[in-house]
Amino acid sequence: MQTDRKEALRYLGLGKHEPDPETERLLEECIREAERAAEFRHLVREYPLSVEEDGTIDGGCFRTKSANLKKNLSGCDSVLVMAVTVGAEVDRLLARYGKLSVAKAVVMQAAAAAMVEAYCNELNAMWKKEYLEKGLYLRPRFSPGYGDFPLSAQKQILDGLEAGKRIGITLTEGYLMMPSKSVTAVIGVSRAPAACVIEGCEACGKKDCAFRR
Repeated sequence: MQTDRKEALRYLGLGKHEPDPETERLLEECIREAERAAEFRHLVREYPLSVEEDGTIDGGCFRTKSANLKKNLSGCDSVLVMAVTVGAEVDRLLARYGKLSVAKAVVMQAAAAAMVEAYCNELNAMWKKEYLEKGLYLRPRFSPGYGDFPLSAQKQILDGLEAGKRIGITLTEGYLMMPSKSVTAVIGVSRAPAACVIEGCEACGKKDCAFRR
C-alpha cells in the first residue's frame, strides 16, 4: 500500500497546486513517519439488505433513513459493512507534533488522512475482485457523515462489528471515532454493475466542503 501524495495535498487544501519544496519535504517525512507508526486493522461483514415502506434502510447491524444511501444501494440485495483503523500510535504522533510544531502537525494530519484512505481503497479493490469472481458487483463505499447518512449510524456499525473489542475503535459522545484515523462504511452488493461508480466526495451532497475534490 502506498499513501497517495495527491490526496495528502488535497487534505492540505492545495488542490491541484504544486507544493513548495519545504512542504513537499515535510509531507514525505510525515508520510514515512505515519506509515511506520500505523497498525493497519479492519473488519468486514456481509448482511442482508432491505428497505422498508417508510424508507428505513435495514442493513443488518444498522437501521437508518438516508435518501443518498438509499440511492447508492438501489438494486442491492446485501451490504458489506466495514470498519478500518490505522491505530492509536498515529494519534500519538499527531498529539506530539501538535505541541512541538504547528506546521508539522497540519501536514501530519493530511498524511494520516491520505494513508487511511489508501488502506480503504486497497481493501475495496481486493473485495471487488473477490465478489466479481462470484458474479457480484460492489458499489462505491458510503460512510456515515456523507450526504444525509447520519454520523450517529457509526455507533450501530461499530457495535455490530464489535469493533471496540476486536480492533480498538471507540466513539466519543459526538460520534467521532477514536483512534481518529478510522473509517466506517457501507458497500452495496448487487448482481448487476452500477451505472455510476463515483467514489467519495462526488457522492456527498456537501458542495461547500473545503476538502472536496
